[in-house]
Amino acid sequence: MKKILFISGSLRKESYNTQLMAMAADILSKDFSCSFLDYRDIPFMNQDIEFPPPASVERAREATAEANAIWIGSPEYNHSYSASLKNLIDWLSRPVEAGDYSTAVGRGKLIALSSAAGTSGGAFSLTKLREVLAMLSLRIIEKETMIALGNRFGEKRLVLTEEEKTALAEECMELKTLLNA
Repeated sequence: MKKILFISGSLRKESYNTQLMAMAADILSKDFSCSFLDYRDIPFMNQDIEFPPPASVERAREATAEANAIWIGSPEYNHSYSASLKNLIDWLSRPVEAGDYSTAVGRGKLIALSSAAGTSGGAFSLTKLREVLAMLSLRIIEKETMIALGNRFGEKRLVLTEEEKTALAEECMELKTLLNA
C-alpha cells in the first residue's frame, strides 16, 4: 500500500493545520497508509552535528524516504511559514552521505500543500514554500487548500464550510490520481 506522510508546520497540539491534514488523511486512508511526522525533537540544523545525524533526524529521514507522497500543512507567521518547518526542510534537504546531494531523502517526492491561517488562508506561506520546495526538486501538485480562518481564529476545533470541504476533496483527488498514475 502506498504511503502518505503528513507534516504539520505548527507544533501546537490543537493546530488548525494538523486538524486540516487529519481531515485529508481521513479521506485518503481508504486507499493509502497515512501517518503524521512528529519532529518537535529535531535540533536546529548545524553542520557540526550533521554526520552522524541525530537520531531524531534519522527518524524523520526514514519516514520521508518510505513515503510515496508528503502533505505539508503550513501556518502563516509574518507572511511566511514557521521556523520549525524550515528547520525540518533544511535537515531533509541535506545529503545523507557527505557531499552527495543526490542522497537527500526528499528529492523527487510528490508533495501536496495546504494552509489554515489568518485572513490570507496561508497564501503567503504557501508561495514561499513552493519556492523552496521547487528548488529541492520536489513534485508539487497544483491544487492546494487554503482556509482563511478570519473570525474562526481562536476556536479549538476547525470546522470547514462546504466550499472548503470541496477544495480539500479536490486536492485529495489530485494527489490520489497522481499517486496511482
